[in-house]
Amino acid sequence: MTGRQRLAAGLWPPRVTRAQLVVALLLFGLGLGLAIQVRSASDDGALRGARQEDLVRILDELDDRSERLEDEKTQLEAQRRELENSSDQAEEARRQTQERERQLGVLAGTVAAEGPGITFVVEDPLAAVEPDKLLDTIQELRAAGAEAIQVNDVRVVADSYFSGDAGAVTVDGRRITAPYRFQAIGKPQDLEPALNIPGGIVQTLEKEQATATVTRSEKIVVDALRPAERPDYARSSPR
Repeated sequence: MTGRQRLAAGLWPPRVTRAQLVVALLLFGLGLGLAIQVRSASDDGALRGARQEDLVRILDELDDRSERLEDEKTQLEAQRRELENSSDQAEEARRQTQERERQLGVLAGTVAAEGPGITFVVEDPLAAVEPDKLLDTIQELRAAGAEAIQVNDVRVVADSYFSGDAGAVTVDGRRITAPYRFQAIGKPQDLEPALNIPGGIVQTLEKEQATATVTRSEKIVVDALRPAERPDYARSSPR
């Protein structure tokens, strides 16, 4: 090989040592820092060279922008609070509406109900119990605070009526037969004594050769339903 060829072979490909690489990275970082400093100095120099009126205008613009951002932040926070409150109020209104609808459904007999109460069973082997005696039972239960009542498979509501004869009793036009099974939801400590008071319904039924038993329970299910009736003439009113 000639001298020129040996020189070229020694220079290419370049052999970079770890120390040379570290030095190169340091030099690159130093150059980048100097460039940023020069640019910052140029900007500062531009501000130093600006007129007082220009500096005041720049400060006013910065103040105005800061105030606009603060106002926007305040408005967004107010909107967020309003949305949160509106959501909470809407949820509470919906919950109250559902609860009110459930309560009205229980009173109207259109939804099932469960809770503590009693079961009152009347055995009538001689078919001597008149409908009015069963109606008296309903009245006693209502007076004692019964909130939902069912007789056999018929739901008893505010306008329910008993008719027929002994041994052929109907409730709201539906025939029921002995044993007559009353299921009433309410406070058992109030319902049971109301039926067992001296001269009350239990003693009255016993005079008809019927037997009556009262059983307290922590869970009474009243699941006989009445169809929801739509009024023919009445409509909801805003007042």
